[in-house]
Amino acid sequence: MEERWSNEHVLSLAPDQASLKAAGKLSAPAPWTGAGWGGGALWGECRGSGRTPYRPCVDLSGPAYQCTCPSRKFPCKHVLGLLLLWSAGSAAVAADAEQPDWVDAWLTKRRQGAEQRAVRQQERREAGTDDAAARRRAGQRALRVAAGAQELRLRLADGVRHGLADHAAASGGWQEVAARMVDAQAPGLAARARELAHAPQEGLLEEYALLHLLAGAYGRVDELPAPLAATVRTRVGFSTGAEEVLAGPTVRDRWHVLGSRDTADERLTTRRIWLRGAKTGRPALLLSFGSPGRAPEVALPAGRVLEAELAFHPGARPLRAVLGTRYGEPEAAPAGPPAGVRPAEAVVGYGEAVADDPWLDAWPAVLAEVVPVLGPEGWQLTDGHSAVPLRRGALPEQALWRLAALSAGHPVTLFGEYGHAGFAPVTAWSADGRAIGLGQ
Repeated sequence: MEERWSNEHVLSLAPDQASLKAAGKLSAPAPWTGAGWGGGALWGECRGSGRTPYRPCVDLSGPAYQCTCPSRKFPCKHVLGLLLLWSAGSAAVAADAEQPDWVDAWLTKRRQGAEQRAVRQQERREAGTDDAAARRRAGQRALRVAAGAQELRLRLADGVRHGLADHAAASGGWQEVAARMVDAQAPGLAARARELAHAPQEGLLEEYALLHLLAGAYGRVDELPAPLAATVRTRVGFSTGAEEVLAGPTVRDRWHVLGSRDTADERLTTRRIWLRGAKTGRPALLLSFGSPGRAPEVALPAGRVLEAELAFHPGARPLRAVLGTRYGEPEAAPAGPPAGVRPAEAVVGYGEAVADDPWLDAWPAVLAEVVPVLGPEGWQLTDGHSAVPLRRGALPEQALWRLAALSAGHPVTLFGEYGHAGFAPVTAWSADGRAIGLGQ
C-alpha cells in the first residue's frame, strides 16, 4: 500500500493561501462520501451547493489531479481537502478500497495517453533524421525567419532614425510588425515586437538594442558557436521537442524542488518547477502545460527531493530541462532550508548568466539570511551588507505582508529569480524548515 503523505507535503501543494483556507473547511469527514484509496489512487465525493457532488481524484504516483468542479486552480480545494483528510488517517477514507468506475476510467485514460506518447516517441526515433520532406520544410522555415529578422532590423533602424519620442504614436505599427513575424514563423520575435508596443519610454532604447541584437544574431546564426546558436534559435522561436531532448545526454542527481508556480489564461495553464541538483548544484526549470480545466502533468511540491535524470534543452546557459527516468518517488528534503547566497552574490550570478545569454530576464537564486524591508523606494531584501529590490508586481501586496510576517524582522531563506528588474520570490522557508509557497 502507498505511504500516506504528510500534512506538510499536502500543504505545500496549495496554489495559494485562499485555496488552503478553503481546503481546511473540507478536511473533515462531514462533506465526504465514498472516499477511498488504493491501487495508486485516492478519490471521494464531496457535497457542494449543487445536486451533484464533486468528484476529486488523485493519481498518487504522479501526482496528478482531477475534479469535476469548475475551478481553474490545480489542485482545487476539493482535492486538497481530500488529501488533508487522507493524510490525517481519517477512517472516512477507506483503505484498500475498490476503485469506482469513474476513477478507473480516468486512470485508464492516463495510462493510455502515456502509452500513446511512448509509441509516438519510438516512431519518431525510428524515423530518424533522414526525412527529406522534414528537412525541406525546415529549410523553408529558416528562409522565412531570416527574411522576417532582416525586416525587423530595418524597422528598428527606422524607429531610431525618426526618434524614439514618437514611439507612443507608432505603437500600433509594432502590432503590425508582430503579425508580420508570426507570418515569418518567428513567434519569439513576434512576442518581443508586441511587448515593444507597450515598453516604457525610459527603457525603450535598451529594448530596441536587445531586439536588434537578436535579429542580427539570427542573420549569422550559422557562424555562432553551437551553444549560442541554440540560444538564438530558441529566442527567435524555434522549439526542440521533449523526445529529441531526452534522446541526448542526461544528468542524474537528487534534485531539490525549490519552488513551483502556476500561471493561467483562457487558453493554457503553465506550471514552472525549479530544481537544484544536490551533487552538481545545477539549476533546472521544468515546464508543463495543461489545457483549460486540466492540470499540467508534472507536479512536484517544494521542499521535496527527487532522484531522477534530466535532459537539458541546448543553449549557452542551459536551464530548461525535461524530466526523464525517475528513481523512486519524491522524498522529504533534509531538515532546514537549502544553502543560499548573499544578495551581492545573486547579482554576480545573474551577471555571469547574462554574459552567456544577453536576452535573459532573470536567473534562479536562493537568498540566505535576508530580511524583507519596506523603504521609500519599495520592498528590499537585505542581509545587512548588501540588498536587492523586490521586483514590482512579482507578488501581490497581501503576499508581501505575509512574507514580512513570516520574517518578523528575522532573517529567512528565500528562493526566487533575480534579474535586472529585481528579485521575484517564489518560496520561503519558515523557522522550522518548512517550504512555504508565496503564491500569486
